[in-house]
Amino acid sequence: MNPWKGIKGLPKNIWLISIASLINRSGTMVIIFLTLYVSQSLEESATRAGLIVAVYGLGAFISAPFVGRLSDKIGEIRLMKISLFGSAAFLFIFSFIHDYYLILLLSFLWSIINEAFRPASLSFISNESSSAQRKTAFALYRLAINLGMSIGPVIGGVLSEISYSLLFYVDAATCFAAAIFLMVVKWDLRKKPGVEQKIDFVEKKTAFFSALSNKAFLYFLLAALPVSIVYMQSMSTLPLYVVEYLRFSNSTFGLLIAVNTVLIILIELPLNASMTGWKDENSLYLGIILTGIGFGALIFADTITILVMTIVIWTFGEMIFFPGAATMASEIAPENRKGEFMGFYQMVFSLSFMLAPYVGTFIYDKFSPTALWAATFFFSLVSMLFVYLSEKAKQVNT
Repeated sequence: MNPWKGIKGLPKNIWLISIASLINRSGTMVIIFLTLYVSQSLEESATRAGLIVAVYGLGAFISAPFVGRLSDKIGEIRLMKISLFGSAAFLFIFSFIHDYYLILLLSFLWSIINEAFRPASLSFISNESSSAQRKTAFALYRLAINLGMSIGPVIGGVLSEISYSLLFYVDAATCFAAAIFLMVVKWDLRKKPGVEQKIDFVEKKTAFFSALSNKAFLYFLLAALPVSIVYMQSMSTLPLYVVEYLRFSNSTFGLLIAVNTVLIILIELPLNASMTGWKDENSLYLGIILTGIGFGALIFADTITILVMTIVIWTFGEMIFFPGAATMASEIAPENRKGEFMGFYQMVFSLSFMLAPYVGTFIYDKFSPTALWAATFFFSLVSMLFVYLSEKAKQVNT
């Protein structure tokens, strides 16, 4: 079986939205260097610099379900254009603001407009791909994001040595370029024949948060949170563990994380194409347990070889879990409310972005690194339990 075969059959629109995401992500650098900008250029403390990022995460968390619902009302492409043009404007203005409290406010507002792209794009992919193609479609989208993210931070590191203002200008330029791309390309938008609107019991309710009354979806969100907190340790406590506890250099850690990036770029797309036909729940089970084993095995990591092995294991978990989770969320969502449901799905990752550093460093500092890595395995088991409950709830509702 050729694992790349399923990629050729992906709709044109999936490729177009992936290209737009690649353009946008290739300039992602401000959010990555924001704490350094605030601490070095504005000469603020590390705590006050960290608060900027926390406020950004808070804005993304609060706004996710609202912008998801907005995409259902005005259309995903229109909202993505608004998000990209708006982000370009905010980033340009950002470079001229030097007052700390104005930057706090601007970061909050920027996160709302910038993160509106995510649920809209996830909803668009859900609507433009069939159930059989969806996992591969999300994998292609993640490939575009990871390719872009492998470019942006590298360029940002060089530009930051020259002037931090350049980060804002280049990031704004790529947002603007992606928005123009969305405007000029020819979309193959048409009503798909034979697709009927799903009737779901939550549609009978009028409350804004009625999506959460769908038990299958609620359990799914609860499943996604613990394992996302585990995965986010790769950006918070893992560098502390490798550099401070195991005494490896910063450059060594950078090379270790490059293993993750290279695997995703080379393997994730064909891997998910080869898993077409798997039940969503089975993909999640496998992705979660590999993530738990990979991070849990860091207890035994004292050499480069073992560290690489653990990274390979949890990277395979990441490559299987995230496309599978996006697919499961879109399958649960009613046809005319995918943006709203994807907004809640995105909200979980915004929450994990805020919680993971504090949960991880608390266990790391108050107990030990061993306790932290043991806890990551336990968190993964909790996620698996909620996947099971979600599966059972889906069976009740069918």
